[in-house]
Formats: sequence, structure tokens, C-alpha cells
Amino acid sequence: MMSLFINACILTLVLLSILWIASVFIKNVSIVDIYWGFGFVVVNTYYCFMHGDFYTRKLLILLLVAIWGLRLTTYLTWRNGDKEEDFRYQEFRKKYGKKHYWWISYFQVFILQGILIMIVSLPLLGINYYTIDNSISILDYIAILLWVVGISFETISDIQLAKFRLNPENSGKVLQKGLWKYTRHPNYFGDSLIWWAYGFFCMASGVYWPIIGSIVMTILLLKVSGVSLLEKSLVEKKKDYAAYIAETNAFIPWFPKKHKENNELH
Repeated sequence: MMSLFINACILTLVLLSILWIASVFIKNVSIVDIYWGFGFVVVNTYYCFMHGDFYTRKLLILLLVAIWGLRLTTYLTWRNGDKEEDFRYQEFRKKYGKKHYWWISYFQVFILQGILIMIVSLPLLGINYYTIDNSISILDYIAILLWVVGISFETISDIQLAKFRLNPENSGKVLQKGLWKYTRHPNYFGDSLIWWAYGFFCMASGVYWPIIGSIVMTILLLKVSGVSLLEKSLVEKKKDYAAYIAETNAFIPWFPKKHKENNELH
């Protein structure tokens, strides 16, 4: 198992190093964000093909991870492909200086993302390594349900937000229609469900410790690069966002705390 994990680490390091070189030439570290979803597809595919037979659960995970990862990468490419470098990385460039950040970014951004991919993908390692037959348990069915709900939240909320942003009249406003009426971050909630689905698939394989990857992903979404980081920026950029926070759950969907006559804050 360790050799399989180490080889996947080497593969991830090589691919992220190539991506880092590209970022140096185009002076845009944001391309690492586009790689995030695809990185898990690469790692999971490696696990699937390099260990054991193609059992039902492994093939199912191969399909589900590919759908999730490629959808996310495609969406981020469409959304961010022609935009300038993310404000986070621009701040880092100012902090460390343009003459130094090109090499600092390799460790601070690309190597860090590689480490996170390998930790978060531990449930995928567990599934591919410990699945030894074609049996399916109740945990697998729970996992499938979680995945379907999660991908639905993620996809629908991304579509709703994309349509909202395409309308110039919505500039400076806060989306509060559809899934965004019940949670301020339906896409992150959906992403968390998907990774807990992988955790349940892992437990169905007979091993529990790799679900640390599902826990780490949830922490990242809530406290590190997801909800916490994004909301600091949104409160500053959108004057009505503070009211949105007071009325709508941050993560787990629930009904608004008070009735609103309008679907959007103005």
C-alpha cells in the first residue's frame, strides 16, 4: 500500500512541477486551482489501474471521481481561464516581491496543493486497495445517495451563480435565489457531501482510517480556502453581504431566519 501511495505522490509532484513551470512563464499561479479537481482524477485512476482487479466498487469510484473532477476542472477553466491572477496570489507577489515569488510559489502553492491532494485522496486509496470482490453493502448505497445529492448541489449552485453573474444588472448584488436561499455556500456543501460519499465507500471496503481525507476536505472547505476565506472578501466587496450572513446558514442548508419579500438583496 505504501509503495502505491508513494508512486502516486511522485506522479503528482511531476505534474504539479510542470504546471508550476507553466505558471512562471505566464505569470499566473491561479492555474493551480484549475488543476485541483483533475489532480484527484489522476491519482484515483492510478490507484485503480495499478492495484488489483477491476471490481464493481473500484469501477464505480473511477466513474464518480472522473465526473466530479472533470466537471470541476471544466467549470473553473470556463470561469477563470481568461481572468487575471487570483487576488490571493497577487497579494503574495506583493509580499514576497516579483523577483522571489516565482520560486516561492513552487513550495507555497504547488507543493502544498500536492500534499493536500494526497491527504484528501486517502479514501480513494483505501477503496482501491482494500476492495477485494464485487460485493456491495448498505454503506455503498448510502455513499451513492450522498454523492448524487452532493453533485446536484454543486452543479446546480454553480449554474445558478454563473447565470446570476452574467447579468450586468446583478453587479454588486448578492444571489439569494435557488439553493443560495438556503445556504450561503451550496457548492461547498455539495463538495463536502461528495467527499463523505468517498469516505463511506472506503468504509464499505473494510477500512476506516483513510476517512481522514474526508475530514480534512471538510475542514478546508469550512475554515481554510472555502467559506472562511471567501466571506472575508465578500463582506468587504458587497455591502449587503452582512445582512445575508445574518439571515442564511453558512454551510448546511436550512430555511432563512426571516421571511424576505425579495429573492435578492438590493
